[in-house]
Amino acid sequence: MTFETDPQSAINARPAATVIVFRRCPDGGAPQILMLIRSQTMSFVAGAAVFPGGKVDPADFELAARIPGLPDREEAAHRIAGIRETLEEAGLAIGLTAPVSAQDAAAARLMLHDGQPLDGVLAHFGWSLDLEALVPFARWMPHFKRGPIFDTRFYLADLGTGAVDIAVDGTENTRLFWTTASNALTMADSGEIRAIFPTRRNLERLAQFADFADARAHATAIPVRTVTPWIAERDGEKFLRIREDHGYPVCWGRLSEAAG
Repeated sequence: MTFETDPQSAINARPAATVIVFRRCPDGGAPQILMLIRSQTMSFVAGAAVFPGGKVDPADFELAARIPGLPDREEAAHRIAGIRETLEEAGLAIGLTAPVSAQDAAAARLMLHDGQPLDGVLAHFGWSLDLEALVPFARWMPHFKRGPIFDTRFYLADLGTGAVDIAVDGTENTRLFWTTASNALTMADSGEIRAIFPTRRNLERLAQFADFADARAHATAIPVRTVTPWIAERDGEKFLRIREDHGYPVCWGRLSEAAG
C-alpha cells in the first residue's frame, strides 16, 4: 500500500462510515473500545486492526430519504451505515431508541447476512433508529495512488454496560476484542496487531479520554474537517503528516510504518 497522494482520487472516493464503540471497563479504569481484525482475504487493509464499519450502501441513502425531518440526509445515511455495519460485523445493536436483547440482536444480524435490508429488519422487530446516538468524531480521506479511496466518517457510540455479546462474522473479520486505546497502541507497537496510520492517530486521540462523556465533549468542541495526509521529508526521511487543527495529539508518522 502506498500513501503517495493523487489530487484527482477524491473525485471517485467511496463514502464509508466507522463507529468507535465505547463501553465501561468491567473491572474499572479507562473505557474500552471495540476493535476487530480484518480477514486476510479482504482486498483493503487485510489483517489490520480496525473499528467496525464499511461502505455506505445505496439502501442506506434510500432509508435516510424516507425518514422525515432530517436536516442532512447524507449525514443520516452515513450514520445508518455505521449502525448496520456494527450489527453485521460485531452483532451489536447500537443507534436504536430502545434496548435490544442479545437474542434479538443475533437474529437481526442473521437477517442482514441473509440479504435482508436494514429497514426490513427494523420493521420486523419494531425498532426505531436513534441517529443522535452516534456522535461525529472525525472524517478521513487518504488519497492512495493504488487501491480504493474511502471518504470515511468516524462516529462515537456508547454501550454503557460492559455486559454485551459479540462474535466474529467469519467472513470480513477473524477476531473481535475489547481494549483500551492505550493498550491497543501497546499491542500495535509490539506487533501483536497491525494498525495503519489513520487507526494509530485515532487511538492516540482516544487514549486522552477518561470516559465516554469526556470523548463526547471533545468531539463536539472540535469541528469535523476532512483529514487528508500528505508526505513530507525531513533529514532525508519521508513522513506522513496531517494538519494540527483536527484534534489529534500526534500529527505525523514515518511513511515506512504508515501501513502498520
